[in-house]
Amino acid sequence: MAEMMKAAYLPGNSTVLVKDVEIPTPGPGQVLVKTKSSTICGSDIRAIYREHLGKGPEGYQNKIAGHEPCGQIVKCGEGMRRFKEGDRVVLYHISGCGVCNDCRRGYMISCSSPLRAAYGWQRDGGMAPYILADEKDCVLLPDELTYTDGAQVACGFGTVYEGLEKIGISGNDQVLVVGLGPVGLAALMLAKAMGATKLVGVDTVQERCDIALQLGLADAVFVNAPDTLEKVKAESFGGKGFERTVDCSGHTLGRQLCIRATRQWGRMVMIGEGGTVEFNPSPDIIHDQITIYGSWVTNIWRMEELVERIVRWGIHPEDLVTHRFTLDKVDVAYDLMAQGKCGKVAVVFDEEVR
Repeated sequence: MAEMMKAAYLPGNSTVLVKDVEIPTPGPGQVLVKTKSSTICGSDIRAIYREHLGKGPEGYQNKIAGHEPCGQIVKCGEGMRRFKEGDRVVLYHISGCGVCNDCRRGYMISCSSPLRAAYGWQRDGGMAPYILADEKDCVLLPDELTYTDGAQVACGFGTVYEGLEKIGISGNDQVLVVGLGPVGLAALMLAKAMGATKLVGVDTVQERCDIALQLGLADAVFVNAPDTLEKVKAESFGGKGFERTVDCSGHTLGRQLCIRATRQWGRMVMIGEGGTVEFNPSPDIIHDQITIYGSWVTNIWRMEELVERIVRWGIHPEDLVTHRFTLDKVDVAYDLMAQGKCGKVAVVFDEEVR
């Protein structure tokens, strides 16, 4: 008789369904990963937990939830080329075809093949004690990092790092981050590690602003109000604005704030998904020579680079986790994350303590 495990599914209507399913067996080029930590992403809340927004092959396909898993390989299929039993791994959360142009660049997120399948969306994800993964989707987790550090890298920190690399962050830069959910908090943490000289954050929720200050991630934070633009610009040198701005809000007002707070010749990146944006091209971007970037997830080689740099910078992404739950409380975990008044929420499975 096959061994069974509990696994969480998201049927919509802000509910979680736990089912008994078989523990999978890895085939050629696959690994069975014992899940150690699996964090909840805001995109799961927005696009699956509340209602199933995605349609067709990109929609949620009634799979085990969770696309931010990290764990340890406990069984390997035939034909392994790099990884072995006992390796600690982060999973790049989109499994691409491997041979299209985007996959060859490492951007499986942009794979155009019908074979593309995201963990937790179109194939089983990490909200279960075991997850079946392709070897090519694994990123080695350094011993200095915890499994919850790795779960954070699987999506949120990898996504932020890609965006910050696009605009470039150094000791020359003052940085404004709008939207202080887990992605925005990650943007502050990484920008600080990369050398930003001034960090300012904005959100509509007081609790999120408080977390940024309590963790020492920002020099100043503001709850959004009609005069926020003037307040944040006053925090910049000479009131001239920020060399780099990052929108993690996914809301038109947040994006407008970022654009208008960007200093002449500066760069702004949009990371937050959804929503719209309205601005006046000439006064808002053309006359000030501002460059706006869009950034979606990251590539797998940059994720490998990131875990190394996190160790060298001496930071821990798990510091942004404010609540941890075991799988039997997974419904409480999703409900808390959906309220939007906390940091990151993790479901942990036998995770080590730093």
